[in-house]
Amino acid sequence: MAFSVGDGAAVTFMVSAGVVYEVIAACCSSPQTAQINADTRASTLMKWVKIGMLQAGFFVAIAVWLDKDRWPSLLGGALAGIIMWWSYKHAMQCGLESAEPGTEY
Repeated sequence: MAFSVGDGAAVTFMVSAGVVYEVIAACCSSPQTAQINADTRASTLMKWVKIGMLQAGFFVAIAVWLDKDRWPSLLGGALAGIIMWWSYKHAMQCGLESAEPGTEY
């Protein structure tokens, strides 16, 4: 079995990596739970978003390298990163401004 670059390798790589991250993220947190529990999570929330962004950037960089047509991986990764960064920043801000109780004490 030979390792080949191109011919959809980046898409296959990103799908397999993305599924792992999506499932773990869905099981652990979301912008909604970050907003609800911003009072207790604010000190570490963006630290973990930054770590996640670095990890995601690593995988996008590999996909860009694997595929001859680099723009789809680069554009998709960048757009998703921007949207998720904004989502978590907005969730944290809304949660900190809210008087509603969180679910974590």
